[in-house]
Amino acid sequence: MPSLEDDNPELKDFSRRFWWTLPFTIIVTVLAMFGHQLGLFSIATQTWLEFVLSLPVVLWAGKPFFIRGWQSITNRSPNMWTLIGLGTGAAFVYSAVATVVPDVFPETFMSMGRIAVYFEAAVVIISLTLFGQMLEFRARSETSAAIKSLLGLAPKTARRINADGTEGDVPLTHVHEGDRLRVRPGEKVPVDGVVEDGTSLLDESMLTGEPIPVSKKPGDRVIGATLNTTGALVIRAEKVGSATVLSQIVQLVAQAQRTRAPMQRMADHVAGYFVVVVVLIAVATLFAWGLFGPEPSWVYGLINAVAVLIIACPCALGLATPMSIMVATGRGATQGVLFRDAAAIENFRKVDTLIVDKTGTLTEGRPAFEQAVAVGDEDAEEVLRLAASLDQGSEHPLAGAIVSAARERGLSLGAVTDFESGSGIGVRGYVDGKRLALGNTALMQQEGVDVEKLINTAESFRVKGASTMYLAVDGQLRGLLAVSDPIKQSTPEAMQELKAAGIRVIMATGDGVSTAKSVAEQLGIDEVHGEVKPADKLDLVSKLQSEGRIVAMAGDGINDAPALAKANVGIAMGTGTDVAMNSAQVTLVKGDLRGISIARLLSDKTIVNMKQNLGFAFIYNALGVPVAAGVLFPLTGLLLSPMFAALAMSLSSASVVFNALRLRRSV
Repeated sequence: MPSLEDDNPELKDFSRRFWWTLPFTIIVTVLAMFGHQLGLFSIATQTWLEFVLSLPVVLWAGKPFFIRGWQSITNRSPNMWTLIGLGTGAAFVYSAVATVVPDVFPETFMSMGRIAVYFEAAVVIISLTLFGQMLEFRARSETSAAIKSLLGLAPKTARRINADGTEGDVPLTHVHEGDRLRVRPGEKVPVDGVVEDGTSLLDESMLTGEPIPVSKKPGDRVIGATLNTTGALVIRAEKVGSATVLSQIVQLVAQAQRTRAPMQRMADHVAGYFVVVVVLIAVATLFAWGLFGPEPSWVYGLINAVAVLIIACPCALGLATPMSIMVATGRGATQGVLFRDAAAIENFRKVDTLIVDKTGTLTEGRPAFEQAVAVGDEDAEEVLRLAASLDQGSEHPLAGAIVSAARERGLSLGAVTDFESGSGIGVRGYVDGKRLALGNTALMQQEGVDVEKLINTAESFRVKGASTMYLAVDGQLRGLLAVSDPIKQSTPEAMQELKAAGIRVIMATGDGVSTAKSVAEQLGIDEVHGEVKPADKLDLVSKLQSEGRIVAMAGDGINDAPALAKANVGIAMGTGTDVAMNSAQVTLVKGDLRGISIARLLSDKTIVNMKQNLGFAFIYNALGVPVAAGVLFPLTGLLLSPMFAALAMSLSSASVVFNALRLRRSV
């Protein structure tokens, strides 16, 4: 499988620039800070060594930033790249001049036997910026993973039945409408079509989220990429290529992802004005000192202008939001909440409406035995034992739930003989010399068994969302068994927390309306949409957004993917499909909806922290830039050299980092 870097040439390019030049950055920084203490080189040799090692970092690794900075100027759209280009460029050019022709500077600027140079400021800024860009490109690369996961679901070939009755495997791209295709047990349905021959159970959970396979017989429609579990089918292709349901879902996901709002709009907007102001201050500093300052006035002007650009270089401003996001995502991960990007954290606190899927989100997503009911004085345990004995020969998930329940209770299962499946209506066979039939009403009618005694009991289970099966022994009704998809233990508490937070909760599921309403009543959910398709969920999200709602969507299946991508915040269950997780901005690792409350709290704390960090950065620049420009010189004779400007820049960045780290203790 190709790596993210293979899929993203920019990520590959920036990674190469970062890792190849990182050793140079480290050496230059160590020399600048401790070179005079180490005594390995003369001061002149050390200066030239810093200069030579800085060349590849600035001229090669930093080349994309200078190009962007130049483009921002020519396009008249000043941004952070303008300051990064000017700040690092000014620090490097000034230091290079001080290294090559130090005599142009006055003796007062000598420090420890040389004119002070600031190569380390330039290379550190470039390396940090490269690292930040690598993280951003990697996040962007992952946005295409949902579509790749979806496309990977479809089989690559189909078994086509030719006109002369021969069969052969052909690439999926060679399948046309009207072709007759054979789908064998264990294979995926290649395209959308209709069954012409055969009966089987199809696992359509990738589309509906429903864990129980659906019976298919001649005349029934089938969906491409669904899994054929038991019997063989012959289907006639009706929709191929981009017309299939799977392809439509792919298109919906791609469209929804393209409509996502860009992150950090406020910071970018403010940064545009900030850059213009800083550049104007730097230019004004140069000319004010050059025209009115003491001799050598233009040297003073140059050094102070460089100090302004360095102290205003947006490290603190650039770290303000990413540091908060990085700490918040780390903290969220320890709480079972995975944020995919900064936009999710920024938007989560604004959510006022939550749409939830049922199967796998509110419920466990897998059948579980609920209860066995016996007729009259019969033993319910014996009903379960007999049913489980018979179901040992079945691959149906409902049968698996019954067999598992019997084994958990330590029941001794009998051997089954003459087992036969009733193609979706039930199973038959002999256990302990008795003829058993287990299935729905249709099977009981075939067996001539009267179910009147338990019909009301069966209906009461169905109202609660459970599936029921009657058990007949030697042509007599012996009992029924109920299997349901249980509500997760954490779900009721999660619903209470969401209601307490004032969030409107809406259920939208592909399940039947009666089952959906049953689950909704148990959880206190007032608004329910049943039997909805992927496009319906997407439309519901769009409708609520058009009403001014900030919508979160929680789901676990492929059918939820378009709505997850379209919602202001998509929330995927970590117990669900990869496609759902790749389409969502937030993943609840354990599938526990209580994580939504944790995510909201973390979102609130993070936004406050981000605003504090931005405040620190702007206050620091508001105080530091005038000092760097020399406004205190007439009163105190104090000038801020570029060396101290670089130190101040580092301290401002440190304050942002330490403040962001406080988030670790906030949730």
